[in-house]
Amino acid sequence: MRKMVLSLIPFAVLALAGCNSSSSSSDSAPASASTAGAAKVANEVSGTVTLHSQAQALSPKASLSIKLVDVSSTADASAPPLALKLITPATQFPQPFAMSFDPAKVKQNDIYVVQAELSDGDRHYTMKIQALVLTNGNKSDGIAIELSAEQTAGEKALAAFTDVQKQLGAMKVKSGTKLDKDVSRSWQVFRQDNELKFIRELVDYGAKGFTSTDYAYKNGKPWVVVQQTKPNQGAKPTAIDRAGWDDNGSLVLKQHEVNGNVQVLDDSAAAGLQKQGLDVLNLATGGKDK
Repeated sequence: MRKMVLSLIPFAVLALAGCNSSSSSSDSAPASASTAGAAKVANEVSGTVTLHSQAQALSPKASLSIKLVDVSSTADASAPPLALKLITPATQFPQPFAMSFDPAKVKQNDIYVVQAELSDGDRHYTMKIQALVLTNGNKSDGIAIELSAEQTAGEKALAAFTDVQKQLGAMKVKSGTKLDKDVSRSWQVFRQDNELKFIRELVDYGAKGFTSTDYAYKNGKPWVVVQQTKPNQGAKPTAIDRAGWDDNGSLVLKQHEVNGNVQVLDDSAAAGLQKQGLDVLNLATGGKDK
C-alpha cells in the first residue's frame, strides 16, 4: 500500500508545476500590454490660449498662430513644424485649440513645445513661459498657454520720449521768441553734452487758438513730436497729436487723442508735425540745426 502512495508523488509534483507555469504566463500578459501602452506617442496636442493682459479691443484682423515644434539643439531649425494652426479672426478668448500630427516623426529624446503668438496690427501678444509637451513626461492635452501684450514700436518711442522729458531740468537751456502778424511764438532749446535734444515751442494764434509742442531730436532730426491744441494758453487741450519715427525714418507712433479717445493720426498730419519740427529747429538754431 505504501508503495502505491509514493508512486503518485511525482505525478502530483508535475501537476503543480503545470499549474504554476500556467499562472505565470497569465500574469505576464498584462505587463507586456502596459509596457506597450507607455511607449505609445499621442497624435494630437490640445489646450487653451488665454490673454494675461489686453491693451485694447481686438480687431477683426487679429490672427492667432499656434505651432508644435522641436526645439532640441540637434533639431533642424529650417524644418517645418510638426503641426500648425492659424485662427483668423481671433477675437474671442479663452481660445481652445487641437492639432493633429504624425507620431512617427516624434523622437523620444527630443524636446517639443507649443508656440503661440497673437498679432493685431502693430500689437503682438507672446508667451512668457514655454509650453513643453509630448516627451520627457510632459502631457499632450490640457495645455495652458498665456499670452501677454508687448509694447509696440510706437509705445517704446513714446516711453523713451517721456524719459527725455524728465531729464530736461538737468540740461542746458536757451530761449528765443519771434513775432509775426497775428502769431506770437516762443521756444526753449535743451542741450546735453553740446547736443541738441529737445525743443519746447509755444505758439499763440490769437482767436485761432494756441499750441504747445514738444519736439525730441536724434541726429538732428525730429524723433518724437507731441502737440497740444488749446483755445488759449490757460485752457485744457482739445486735442493731443503724437507722432514718432524709428531709426529708419518709418512712422511708428501715430496718435490723435480727443477727450481721452485715442484714434490713429493720419500720415499727412504726422508729416506736418515732422515739418514743424524741422522748421522750429532751423529757427531756434539760426539754421545751424544743432
